[in-house]
Amino acid sequence: MSATILTLEIRFEHDVVLVRQRARQIAGLLGFDAQNQTRLATAVSEIARNAFNYAGEGKVEFLVEDTAPPQMFLVRISDEGPGIADLPAILEGGKGLGIISARRLMDQFDIKSVPGKGTTVLLGKAFPPEVPVVTAQDLARIASKLARRAPLSPFEDIQQQNQELLRTLGELHKHQEELTQLNRELEDTNRGVLALYAELDERAEDLRRASELKSRFLSYMSHELRVPLSSILALSRILLDRTNGELTAEQEKQVTFVRKAAGDLLEMINDLLDLAKIEAGRITVRPAEFEVAQVFSGLRGMMRPLDISPSIELIFEDPVGLPPLYTDESKVSQILRNLVSNALKFTERGEVRVSAAMEPEGKAVVFSVADTGIGIAPEDQERIFEEFVQLEAPVKQRVKGTGLGLALSRRLVELLGGSLSVESELGVGSTFTVIIPLVYAGPDAESPVVAIPHEIDLLRFPVLVVEDDPSTVLLYERYLQESGFQAIPARTVKEARQALKQVRPMAVVLDILLEEENGWDLLVEMKRAKATRDIPILVCTIIDDQREQGMVLGAVDYCVKPIERQWLLNKLKMLDPVEKILIIDDEEVARYAFNKLLAGTRYTVIEAADGPEGLRRAREEGPQVIFLDLIMPEMSGFEVLDELKSDPATRNIPVVIYTGKDLEEEERRRLMEGAVAVLSKATTSREEAIAQIREALVTVRRGQGDKETQ
Repeated sequence: MSATILTLEIRFEHDVVLVRQRARQIAGLLGFDAQNQTRLATAVSEIARNAFNYAGEGKVEFLVEDTAPPQMFLVRISDEGPGIADLPAILEGGKGLGIISARRLMDQFDIKSVPGKGTTVLLGKAFPPEVPVVTAQDLARIASKLARRAPLSPFEDIQQQNQELLRTLGELHKHQEELTQLNRELEDTNRGVLALYAELDERAEDLRRASELKSRFLSYMSHELRVPLSSILALSRILLDRTNGELTAEQEKQVTFVRKAAGDLLEMINDLLDLAKIEAGRITVRPAEFEVAQVFSGLRGMMRPLDISPSIELIFEDPVGLPPLYTDESKVSQILRNLVSNALKFTERGEVRVSAAMEPEGKAVVFSVADTGIGIAPEDQERIFEEFVQLEAPVKQRVKGTGLGLALSRRLVELLGGSLSVESELGVGSTFTVIIPLVYAGPDAESPVVAIPHEIDLLRFPVLVVEDDPSTVLLYERYLQESGFQAIPARTVKEARQALKQVRPMAVVLDILLEEENGWDLLVEMKRAKATRDIPILVCTIIDDQREQGMVLGAVDYCVKPIERQWLLNKLKMLDPVEKILIIDDEEVARYAFNKLLAGTRYTVIEAADGPEGLRRAREEGPQVIFLDLIMPEMSGFEVLDELKSDPATRNIPVVIYTGKDLEEEERRRLMEGAVAVLSKATTSREEAIAQIREALVTVRRGQGDKETQ
């Protein structure tokens, strides 16, 4: 049911203007906002003008649906003109711009046209949610107000339309400013993310030369103590798991003591040396041209998510008149980030201000990071650049760190050919000054690496193990023995890249502390590349507080060495893509023996005791390969093979004939039309049987590869 508010006749051109005015007035009285009033008035006037132009006259009815909310404000415009000959073409956008525009402005639009009899258009707009239900009394009150309101003159109507246009332009300008601001913030955030990725690529190199003596010492501690201790823990776990046989009660007690002692020593080293902040590897400078504004924009994006006290204001002054730098952008960003983070830690209120200017001689850029923090005593202003030095301060209890930030920043600045200094006053604040040459000059050599060959076992899933410690690699290989997984070792990132070109592993076990390399590089690289981004990566390392970073970069899990065998196998089984082999054989003993032959491989064996059951399971399970016996009751293997190849659901599944029957040449030829291989059950040794099955699977794989390349 609909209640009529007002009806107008369209006989003259100025009636179209009157219809527009009444549409706006009624919409305003019904509670629509200014924007929707304009939309309604515009849509109604477009359709009313069409009625006048094509029919010479028409009728306009303003209605309100007499229903529960949400109610609709309806406008019906009808004429008795020639009608529209090709209405579908108009509604598809071929012509009739007024009709198309009106439809876009309304919530409801219905048009009916009969050639020679006229056209009726129904426009509808839903009431705003906050407007109460309009009753009959409300409609009577609205009709009374309309009767008292005189129509606007054409000049006044044009003025009103101009005002609407100005308001619309103002709103568009406001939206444009908001969009520009949002784009600027997104750009800063994106630069921050990119800078963070670049920094992660270099963290190991940036830390290694913090100090020549202590760097060698910590490297020794990492490789000569922690790795052997991890190996001891892992080997003792193998013994306690009875992987190679049972232990006596006394042996178990002794191994438990060894494991506990190694664990205590490893824990003590973790407490003494926070090696999680030290990533071994060579420092590589990658110079490129960039603007200082880009660095500041990236830092703003990185610092925005940090929990900065509301009493501290972080200010980046706009760099003006600075030429591009040709040096390592990620290292410059890391230096400034370390300084800004340090300033924020030791500033309780006030501001941290970052700025940049040209050196008087024009050969370098001078960066400064000034804070209003606690300040540094004169006698300590040089000590703070030493490794592991942390000054006594009131904020020390809430400020945690290793004392490496400033030392590493100075090393990085010197690596780029610049200098880092500080001016400070207790209770007033500090200013750190970084001078970076405009153009970096310096050698940058890389260590050669050699690829290793990989022999892939098609019965096992390949797992790429990126690990530079031989004893750990051996552990992984022992862990994966007698399982469906094969360890493919790679000592370096380059070897890992070459291995990925030779084989697609089902998973990667990645150490991030590689000799003279950074495992984060490979993780980021694999997750960016389309060909490898879907390969699951397990980060297994001695660093115990980088889990969040690893998960953010795309690792599926993070584990601190020593790795336990059961954890690794469980994790790989969770990632294991199920590959099934269906054996169709009426002899239970034959099925059992076949199961045993493939125990510990990548395949899961499913069984069928006869031909009909085999056909059903082939359709339901979709196995990768079917092994089929020929001599079976009720339905022979020949008949099963014909059914498999005639069914669209199973015709592409490779079939290997596995029979004890002596085949005639004609039978063999017939079978090879639908099967990929014929194996004999008459083999006397497990090794020979596995070799035959392996050869058949190689044939299957080769055939599938040929199909993929066609």
